[in-house]
Amino acid sequence: MLILGLETSCDETACAIVKDGREVLCNIVASQIKTHEQYGGVVPEVAAREHLEAINMVIDEALKQSGKKPEDIDAFASTVGPGLVGCLLVGLNAAKALSLVCNKPFIGVNHLQAHVCANFIDTDLKPPFLCLLVSGGHTQIIKVEDFDRQEIIAGTIDDAVGEVYDKAARLMGLPYPGGVMLDRLAQEGNPKAFKLPEARVGKDEFSFSGLKTAVLRLIQSMEGKELPVKDIAASFQETVSNTLLNKTLALAEELNYKTIVLAGGVAANSELRRKFFAQAENGYSIFAPQMKYCTDNAAMVASCACFNPIKSNEPLNLEAFSRD
Repeated sequence: MLILGLETSCDETACAIVKDGREVLCNIVASQIKTHEQYGGVVPEVAAREHLEAINMVIDEALKQSGKKPEDIDAFASTVGPGLVGCLLVGLNAAKALSLVCNKPFIGVNHLQAHVCANFIDTDLKPPFLCLLVSGGHTQIIKVEDFDRQEIIAGTIDDAVGEVYDKAARLMGLPYPGGVMLDRLAQEGNPKAFKLPEARVGKDEFSFSGLKTAVLRLIQSMEGKELPVKDIAASFQETVSNTLLNKTLALAEELNYKTIVLAGGVAANSELRRKFFAQAENGYSIFAPQMKYCTDNAAMVASCACFNPIKSNEPLNLEAFSRD
């Protein structure tokens, strides 16, 4: 089964063609990072206009690289939400149009479930497993009992982990996208240089707003001095990665799960991957997407369309939504 997937939920215009949910024939991504760099974050209206300019080009390039024609595709899929509605509509309407023209099914996809499905690409992973989903907008632990049976069992009560990474990076004076730069600097710093607080919340909760405030106060206390950015970054990353690891392992032990999966943009973080993959020594099977499938991409959308589509009696009537 060949599925052409489109992803336009934020600032990446992407198209991919995937076979049977696991084999990627092509994966095209047009990034808008350079555009939004000057603003220090994504401007929704600007992003939507850039999607309009790029969508036909990425579709054409995907078909060219895969050697396929539109009539060879078995179904067309796109992200329906959550995301920026103006951006989502670009990919959603393009996929629906292709579906109508080619007389093939349209499949709607949930963006968060697509991130989980990125782990099925080029692997033989099957449920059940526990998934830590970490991105700019979400921090969740998901119990995946089957391909189409998932339950969120833990989540953040304030800032998402990717969001606090970007905010902390901005406090340190790092350029956009700050989370990536913070990770790079942290690898050169001392993770024990500063003791930063971990929130005291329930076992099924995350909280990072206090950590953000602690970083702000630490930086303010050094006013007039040269800022040890690498050590602050390393200490911040140590606290975040420990929090994510410990919460996930505690729930995995409680629920008797031995397979743990990472998903989302922050799953590309070097320290998080190192800490989780080290758990193989403790009897866990650890999975994480290839780096190119951690951030927003269309291969994960096409995979999700195969394994966990949005169920609808009238898929062409599906509308974009901003939040879960």
